[in-house]
Amino acid sequence: MMSTSSNGEVLDPFDYDPRTRVVFGPGVVRRLGELVAGYGGKHALLVTDHGIEAAGHLAPCLASLQDHGIETVVFRDVQPNPTTDDVARGLAVARHKQIDFFIAVGGGSAMDCAKGINFLLTNGGEMRDYWGVGKAHSPLLPLIAVPTTAGTGSEAQSFALIADAMTHRKMACGDKKAACCAALLDPELTLSMPVGVTAATGIDAISHAVESFVTTKRNPISQVFSRRAWKLLSTGFPAVIADRSNVQARGAMLLGAHMAGAAIENSMLGATHALANPLTAHYDITHGLAIGLMLPHVVRYNSQVVASLYGRLAADSALCAVDDPQASELLANRIAEWVRMAGCPTSLQECGVDRDRLPQLAEEAAQQWTGTFNPRPVAATQLEELYRCAYEPAV
Repeated sequence: MMSTSSNGEVLDPFDYDPRTRVVFGPGVVRRLGELVAGYGGKHALLVTDHGIEAAGHLAPCLASLQDHGIETVVFRDVQPNPTTDDVARGLAVARHKQIDFFIAVGGGSAMDCAKGINFLLTNGGEMRDYWGVGKAHSPLLPLIAVPTTAGTGSEAQSFALIADAMTHRKMACGDKKAACCAALLDPELTLSMPVGVTAATGIDAISHAVESFVTTKRNPISQVFSRRAWKLLSTGFPAVIADRSNVQARGAMLLGAHMAGAAIENSMLGATHALANPLTAHYDITHGLAIGLMLPHVVRYNSQVVASLYGRLAADSALCAVDDPQASELLANRIAEWVRMAGCPTSLQECGVDRDRLPQLAEEAAQQWTGTFNPRPVAATQLEELYRCAYEPAV
């Protein structure tokens, strides 16, 4: 049953269940040991990758943990887009060291892998046993995430995205018990990101804000997160592309990515992500770049049913008035402009995608879970047409 506020606004029912404490600000990484100890951790597994270690981000983490008496073992063999093999290697380390706490330092890959290890360590079985939602029968160990990229927002989500090492199919394994107990958002850790990584992760975060704002599962809480994320990201993205040392803009991107991740947790995603996954699987196109190729076309496609919502985002970026009939097109054009400005590819042809394989890609995109939440229904026919729209460079 819906209710009405004092100003006449219709308030839709919702169920908001936050699980993650958020600590934000330059230098907060130095509080990691304090937080782990506060949650009762004594023997931690820190999940990361070699690139994060080479960038120097592990040093302050390990120093803080040592200062608070936390025994820590590092698992640094996480690959981009982690697979069941990555999880298995990490699980062997976790079992050998008898850990009682998880820490993930890095991007979405480190966080996904840590969650995957946590599932198997505490609940047994294989990753495919947790494909879907709510499959864990026992509590998981506490996890603190320290993101070093402003993109996935995985630290705000209870899902682990793990690829089957044999089939390469990505499995979304979600359970509220897998949510982080805390996230440390330190913008100084994102200063080391190269321009290319900044662009790809930033475009991904932008897509999370835009898609989560209009999905069929949207609700008043998710839209608050989506819209605030959009405002932060739409100002922060051009600033960090222009000056990667801008700490304030880095902070806007990091917090925006987190808030967009929180929106996803409450509203899911849409057709853009359904379209992006086959491109990554078959052509090894970085996820954020695949997102940038497809998002403007999905915005135009969805405008028939959610133009008023896109109008709010366009107005928030001062593109036009909220009720401008061209708002959706202006929004799509602005996103495409950012993609070009960041030096990212703007067509599937540019990425070496075979036009003859578009029907196959569309069939696979139609099997992606996120597409079911798109505000305008999509099947293989519509998804193929969206691929065709993105195939040749815009003139």
